[in-house]
Amino acid sequence: MLSLSHNLKNQLQEALEKAFPEAVASAKKSDSPLEATLVATGKEEFGDFQVNSCFQLAKTLRKSPRDIALEIVKYLNMDPDFSEMCDPPKIAGPGFINITISKDQLIKEIRSRLTDKRLGIPFEDSSKDIEKLKPVIIDFSSPNIAKEMHVGHLRSTIIGDSLARIFEFRGYKVLRLNHVGDWGTQFGMLISHLKEVAPEALTDPNAFEISDLVKFYKEAKKRFDEDENFQDISRKEVIKLQNKDIESLNAWNLLCEQSRREFEKIYERLDINIQERGESFYNPFLKQVINDLEKDKLLVTDDGAKCIFLVDKDQNQNNLPPVIVQKRDGGFNYATTDLAAIRYRFRNSPEGDGASRLIYVTDSGQSSHFNGVFQVAKRAEWIPKGCRMEHVPFGLVLGEDGKKLKTRSGETIKLSDLLDEAIKKAKSDIRQRLQKEEREESETFIEKVGKTIGIAAVKYADLSQNRTTDYQFSYKKMLSLQGNTAPYLLYAVVRIAGIIRKGDNIQVSLREITFNEDKEWSLLRQILKLDEVIIEVEEELLPNRLCTYLFELSQIFNRFYDQMPVLKAEEPYRSSRLVLCRLTADTLKLGLSLLGINTLERM
Repeated sequence: MLSLSHNLKNQLQEALEKAFPEAVASAKKSDSPLEATLVATGKEEFGDFQVNSCFQLAKTLRKSPRDIALEIVKYLNMDPDFSEMCDPPKIAGPGFINITISKDQLIKEIRSRLTDKRLGIPFEDSSKDIEKLKPVIIDFSSPNIAKEMHVGHLRSTIIGDSLARIFEFRGYKVLRLNHVGDWGTQFGMLISHLKEVAPEALTDPNAFEISDLVKFYKEAKKRFDEDENFQDISRKEVIKLQNKDIESLNAWNLLCEQSRREFEKIYERLDINIQERGESFYNPFLKQVINDLEKDKLLVTDDGAKCIFLVDKDQNQNNLPPVIVQKRDGGFNYATTDLAAIRYRFRNSPEGDGASRLIYVTDSGQSSHFNGVFQVAKRAEWIPKGCRMEHVPFGLVLGEDGKKLKTRSGETIKLSDLLDEAIKKAKSDIRQRLQKEEREESETFIEKVGKTIGIAAVKYADLSQNRTTDYQFSYKKMLSLQGNTAPYLLYAVVRIAGIIRKGDNIQVSLREITFNEDKEWSLLRQILKLDEVIIEVEEELLPNRLCTYLFELSQIFNRFYDQMPVLKAEEPYRSSRLVLCRLTADTLKLGLSLLGINTLERM
């Protein structure tokens, strides 16, 4: 249950913490720790907040929870700041304290939102705290060079982008890093194969399309799996790359650039900003990873490989698989690169990024890998005090048959094809609706609206799910104007835009804003919860919480508008209700923009 305004909650918490010790001290002195717990209520009839700490203190103070609640309420009522904000608190049941924000205070909060472009969302002022100058690094998307982005990259890309937008809006310095797979054995085998079958691909950037490179990659992989001689040739090519052979490096750069151009087309369509920093960036630091781990006596040589055996919470190994950081042949692997990245990202400039928080957005299949890598980094003491690193796992995208989403031929669906199909279906729906409404619009209008709805539908269908679970991909569901979908929310924004155009302007001063119906107060309260949900997403890294909030806001608004006259109401109610309309639209627009979704004025 979301609290009514993070700002109001903080003010109430301060008042409660002042009243709490005094109330307890008046009952009996105690050395026990005192905690004032303020929580959101589950139902509006119980008020906005509830205090249930009285039960925890009853045994210590040898008084009934209700008597303790009476003492707390007495001191709360003596606090002028509290009395100005709230109605007199009520004691419910055996000792719950129910607190309701006064209507005057709610209107005061709404007035402040009208003149605040941030709509009450607090800004983390980094200039006042040196820790907030340290960046938050979000590692997301991460496709592989010489491969096309497919539906599997969808979740990482849009979840990571949404989290980055929220952190940026809150005022953090954010590094959006694209940890692309641009190094390793796959390049040795691809370059070796191309030298034989299509050498022009290694000298001419326009010789082939990305789809051709994917085909060559599959051929090279097949040869590598079946031909020992080709394996040797490929490994020698990798060594040439590692030794910075000019010809090999030029070929590698060309392949990376060809893939990069294709990635950028996808990112542009999705409105994603991201800084590429591939696996190759960390190559110079791999040996230092080994040196540090050896110095800390964490490395064990097992069957010729250097590794770290993991331990459980009780520091027992219990047959947990080791993290291998150097193979028998002296080569490094993904774990080594990820450890080098962690080490670099936490170290201060110019030796690193000096980050305060690392967030990795990848599929849940990599959870074990990150658990192991994180444990090694912690045991090596590479994580500065107060800093955090988190894996943000997500489930699979399934077809409507409940199986992993693929083409009819069994191939993984290319992300560009998926977006094309969403836009195509969105435009078809628009044409059908226009025909039904006997409404004419230009092809430019249909193109713009179709693209906006199609991309929004794909993004929102993903982000509205709890990222930890699999979800079924359905064009029909995601493009529906009913239910928790992007078109439903976009239509709410369009509907309000039409109301505001007809309403022309608000004809009363901010001081004259007034409400007299329950549905007005319900909508007002939902609007004020925005700051709390944004801070919750920042902490929990679950964008679906914001989606749920926006959907509920749209539902509450639609009930309000369907049952309450706005434009035909008399003043001051007409303008007061227009204020609610405007703030609802502003809240929806801001919330959708933080999800990476553009809105429309007309549909």
